[in-house]
Amino acid sequence: PNTHQLEGSRSFFPSPVLTIFIIISSNMKISVALFAFLSAAASSTDAFAAPSRQFAVRGGSALASTKDSKTKDVEKTDEKDEKKAAEDAPPVNIGWDSHKYIDEVPDSLVKEGDGPDGNYPMRSKFEKMCREAQVSITKAIEELDGEGSFQEDAWIRPTGGGGMSRVLSGGKVFEKAGVNLSVVYGTMPQEALQAATERGVDRAAGMAPGERVPFFACGLSSVMHPKNPFAPTMHFNYRYFETDGGVWWFGGGTDITPSYVDEDDMKHFHGTYKKICDKHDPEYYKEFKAWADRYFVIQHRNETRGMGGIFFDDQNDKEPDEHFAFSKECVNSVIKSYGPLVEKHKDDEYTPAQKEWQLMRRGRYVEFNLVYDRGTVFGLKTGGRIESILMSLPETARWEYNHQPEPGTPEADFIDAVQNPRDWV
Repeated sequence: PNTHQLEGSRSFFPSPVLTIFIIISSNMKISVALFAFLSAAASSTDAFAAPSRQFAVRGGSALASTKDSKTKDVEKTDEKDEKKAAEDAPPVNIGWDSHKYIDEVPDSLVKEGDGPDGNYPMRSKFEKMCREAQVSITKAIEELDGEGSFQEDAWIRPTGGGGMSRVLSGGKVFEKAGVNLSVVYGTMPQEALQAATERGVDRAAGMAPGERVPFFACGLSSVMHPKNPFAPTMHFNYRYFETDGGVWWFGGGTDITPSYVDEDDMKHFHGTYKKICDKHDPEYYKEFKAWADRYFVIQHRNETRGMGGIFFDDQNDKEPDEHFAFSKECVNSVIKSYGPLVEKHKDDEYTPAQKEWQLMRRGRYVEFNLVYDRGTVFGLKTGGRIESILMSLPETARWEYNHQPEPGTPEADFIDAVQNPRDWV
């Protein structure tokens, strides 16, 4: 890049960029590793992108020598201002290596007085709900699998909060299944807050540019990847946020990602959540189903990740207890909505070609999660526990060059369904 490009951009990478590394091993098998580099070229306070002058220095002395003394004086002033801003900023309470593993989980990871001032009883109640759901869901999945069992990792942070990850690998039915509980206190860049919610700018109102936002977050998230191509993948996440100044909101949802279209399966899954939505608000299902169809779009493929479900965010227009009750009923209906689908298909016969199709659809799953998923971006930008953040990825996936299903096949019908979201109930 020339000097003008260096000075005029925040990063070498546009947002987003997929970089493919091809590794040829000694036995001549080819492995493909996909990494997503997230940058925000238009953001003035990106957590990943370094200021352009740092790239200029790395570019060599020839580029650096083209700057005149006036530019250098401006840079020195900028560096001094940035150093002062860093000194005045609140401490960063979380980081990649700030987790301390523990053998015994405390009764609660929520402590009164930790984090920003807020609704401590709701924080405690939401964590309790998440803990109970984690136990009941993992128990039901173990029974459904018949062989696999969940491994639990627990950790705390010195500054407060922590989490518990439960992951099952190599089961009889599930290739991988995980249910993660997180309680997080910290401060985050304003663009991370923006990544965590649909209306991130509103959540940082009144804060100075570059000022970090103190926050509390508690959530339960899960992804289930069955082995059989006819048994769908399922994801859910339910969360409660607070930021400095008493601002709070609920978010979450449950969605389904099959590899083949089964209308009866979709009617059962969507029907389960429509009943819950109708019980709490007659407008919820229509609104949250459409929200899921918009949110789970793989933009560079012009298709949705799967067959949708419900998705909601920024919910604070009712009393907190009303939003809590809705989230609780949704998370406690995960097994009711999903379990029968896996039970129905776990022993279906399938061909090698159908397995390859499933792995290609898993590749799409990876693309969405690494490039667009709000929770992944939030976790990376706030220094979350990396194993928990990437727990959602399948153990195996596949990318074929320019693969196009034959017209009239079940695979072609699936592509039509993800390019043109359907109403199932």
